[in-house]
Amino acid sequence: MTAAEVTDTTGVPAVDTLVVWSLAAVAVAGALALAWRAARGLRRFVGRIDEFMDDWQGVPARPGVSERPGVMTRLDQIEGWMFRVEHELRPNGGSSLRDAVDRVDHRTQALAPDTEP
Repeated sequence: MTAAEVTDTTGVPAVDTLVVWSLAAVAVAGALALAWRAARGLRRFVGRIDEFMDDWQGVPARPGVSERPGVMTRLDQIEGWMFRVEHELRPNGGSSLRDAVDRVDHRTQALAPDTEP
């Protein structure tokens, strides 16, 4: 097909006008569909960013929903918990879990000493 054949008209002005307007409508509809898909994807992306920021910064309490602390607050709580756990794993003169295990070990050794084979 040559360029001359593509640009030929039907000879009926009303049909030619209808074809041109139909092509324009299809082009506009295609552009709107592409814009809609891009806007939908962008809206979903922005929603995920918003959720991430809520998780990072935390959300204050509101009627019917309890407070959700942010990442830094939760990390601080975890560090405090880890400090308390670590405190129990080191001997401190009698009150830690490690001291209790050592006492049980010494008592068990006194009751049933290890025998060499």
